[in-house]
Amino acid sequence: MADPKHGPLLLVPIKAAIISALFFTGHCRASPGRRRLLMNSTGVVPMHMALTHLNTVVMFDQTGFGPSGYRLRRRFRGGKKCKAKGDDLTDGSCYAHSIEYDITTNSIRSLRLRSDPWCSSGSFLSNGTLIQVGGYRDGSRSIRYFQPCHHRAHCNWKQSKSSLSAQRWYATTQILPEADRAIIVGGRRAFSYEYVPKVSSRDRSHDLPFLHNTHHRENDENNLYPFLHLSSDGNLYIFANRDSILFNYRRNRVVKRFPRIPGRGARNYPSSGSSVMLPLDYEDGFRKVEVMVCGGSAPGAYEAASQGRFLKGLRTCGRMVITGKRHHWKMEKMPKPRLMCDMLILPTSQILIINGAHRGSAGWNRAADPALQPYLYRPTKAPRKRFSVLTSTRIPLMYHSTAILLPNGRVLVGGSNPNHDYTFGNVAYPTELRLQEFMPHYMDRHYHKFRASNVTVHHGGGSGIRHGEEFTVRFWLGRRSKVGVEFMAYAPPFTTHSVSMNQRMLRLRGKGMVKEVGGWVRVTVEAPQSSNLAPPGYYTLTVVNRGVPSFSHWIRFINA
Repeated sequence: MADPKHGPLLLVPIKAAIISALFFTGHCRASPGRRRLLMNSTGVVPMHMALTHLNTVVMFDQTGFGPSGYRLRRRFRGGKKCKAKGDDLTDGSCYAHSIEYDITTNSIRSLRLRSDPWCSSGSFLSNGTLIQVGGYRDGSRSIRYFQPCHHRAHCNWKQSKSSLSAQRWYATTQILPEADRAIIVGGRRAFSYEYVPKVSSRDRSHDLPFLHNTHHRENDENNLYPFLHLSSDGNLYIFANRDSILFNYRRNRVVKRFPRIPGRGARNYPSSGSSVMLPLDYEDGFRKVEVMVCGGSAPGAYEAASQGRFLKGLRTCGRMVITGKRHHWKMEKMPKPRLMCDMLILPTSQILIINGAHRGSAGWNRAADPALQPYLYRPTKAPRKRFSVLTSTRIPLMYHSTAILLPNGRVLVGGSNPNHDYTFGNVAYPTELRLQEFMPHYMDRHYHKFRASNVTVHHGGGSGIRHGEEFTVRFWLGRRSKVGVEFMAYAPPFTTHSVSMNQRMLRLRGKGMVKEVGGWVRVTVEAPQSSNLAPPGYYTLTVVNRGVPSFSHWIRFINA
């Protein structure tokens, strides 16, 4: 295998201008999307993945894997040379387990991890710093920070001197509206929640009976990596196993208990369905909040898989409005059963369901029958016309695969390693190090004539756009129609194990559209009124013209 440190891993050497040209040479005129290989090997399995506001992607797996595919020239600890022979070939300290991928140059560099982040969680703070918590063994109480910077050789992981109050393995993190803090919920044998960053040494974890009640006492548990969504009223929606609540974390009080999602089986790890909160909309004052949960595993699937029986996964999706007074699940069926999938909100407000398997459960080699075809879900269509099947991949993307939306409208897809270490042969599903991009239908050449370009944002100054502030968006449309232009703000998630933590999309109000000389358009856009709607931090702003998104522009919302 080529060494990322010393030799190119790229399919072809790509510069920014060439990337742009290649993106526009597709011949597919239909709507199922296309795929393209970006790198033959990232060297590290992107079990965890997050997009930074400097257009880099942080990826990492677990340090306990031993040798990865990214051999280091020198050890992180001590700086001693790593020889290409003898014990150094199997010495884990001679291999990286975290990388930073540069979208523009299609290149990677190694990052140093001090503790094991396997099955951990994360959120972005308002200044764009990734706060990453928990993991396995020495990492189970760790708090790590990654602050991206322009001089990327100077940016690396930093570990806090503070520690979590409880061990957090398979927990979920949600950024909060106030005080630039995040809440961490759950984890294996951790029926509680706590906050980071720590304000004082007296900070502690708080018991959450809901997690006790949703815990299976058998081996398969099924309430790990609970789904969290911040409602527009500032309360926290928590879904675990098959049940869900609305939780006032400020008062440690359950506000609502929602009906159980219909059907048997479970939705959370290791059953590993997925969830999104559908886009919030200015037209109703962002008051309607609707969550969607898709896929999962059949009852007993985890144990059955250990005996070589891979039970068919769950085919159903449920949607429920969590605001208002009446709550019930509206159920519908995907084209096929699915688990271990990623659900991403596209700039068109459609939902992409990608990666995963049709049978089994999450866990080491506990799934079979790869789900090679992504699904596109259109929330506003009639119930039986919402799903469509997209272009298949030949690469099985199973346990520990991930996907994230990029500012250019494409989806970065990587990972897959159901094995205890890096294994490339004599197994059903080898370790997968290739990095792909999936290009949704709106990237086809056919749609370029509708795409807004050269998007810029102007606001009152300072470090960002204040909540409730008006700002100006300017872009070029030429002679193209201005009817149906929308403005979408998106909070990129921290993604792992089919959970896209903190993913959030808002449709913003645009008014006073002015056509300028030469095909330019200027629009006044209103920022969300409060941090409950859009927690402070970096978002991508996308101009969507007649269903075709522009390349996104980074903006930052700050408290007024």
